[in-house]
Amino acid sequence: MYICPLCQSPLIADRQGYECHQRHRFDRAKEGYVNLLPVQHKGSKDPGDSPQMLQARRQFLDEGHYQPLRDKVSQLLEQYLPTDSLSTIVDLGCGEGYYTSALVHQQRQVYGVDVAKYAVKAAAKRYPDIHFSVASGYRLPFASGSLSAIVRIYAPSKAEELARTLCSGGILLTVTPAARHLCQFKALIYDDVQLHDEKDEALNDFECLLDTTLHYPLTLSASSATQLLQMTPFAWRANQTVWQTLENSDSFYCETDFRIRVWRKL
Repeated sequence: MYICPLCQSPLIADRQGYECHQRHRFDRAKEGYVNLLPVQHKGSKDPGDSPQMLQARRQFLDEGHYQPLRDKVSQLLEQYLPTDSLSTIVDLGCGEGYYTSALVHQQRQVYGVDVAKYAVKAAAKRYPDIHFSVASGYRLPFASGSLSAIVRIYAPSKAEELARTLCSGGILLTVTPAARHLCQFKALIYDDVQLHDEKDEALNDFECLLDTTLHYPLTLSASSATQLLQMTPFAWRANQTVWQTLENSDSFYCETDFRIRVWRKL
């Protein structure tokens, strides 16, 4: 399924990893994943979430706080994805594999992609039956028209790459923050709280089949609230007082608000 990130020719698998006809080689790590993000495409030394952010996210997700979103994504994919043949699904921005693992089905080949090597390494170790790779959403390492579905939860990507890799009739499922997502964290950090701006994404090669939201409250322990803040972009803006407030709280109430859209490739 993979193509070479350097010359875009097919990658052929062997026991140690992958190689293209131009002799560009990508070895499989001991955890089972393959790194398809050449240094010239990285943009920084260690792109993606830091190990600390990923550890916080794994702990938070394992507690089940985002289980309703995981279930909703799985249910919608089951609803919109054709089931009469083998499907190839990519979880773009897979992180540590929490959502990726929910996509596994006997009629599917599931791939997880993320720019964060630490996340992919952890995901491959935990879910050995899923194909994981370090790669960018702006240069997907898959052949044109080869994918049945792409799931993209918060991850940045390039619309042209989504259209290139999905087959005709393929499904794109996206999750982004809706207006009130975690607005209680904003109230701790900012004097003037602005709701999320729900911009419509320009996807010219797709038709939108569903545009809905998932909204539910969370009452978190001090440790869970701290983990949630650490795995969000708000962490960069939070001062020591904010962290101390969360650590000293008996519980913290906040809202989740997700916008979920399903698209079909024309």
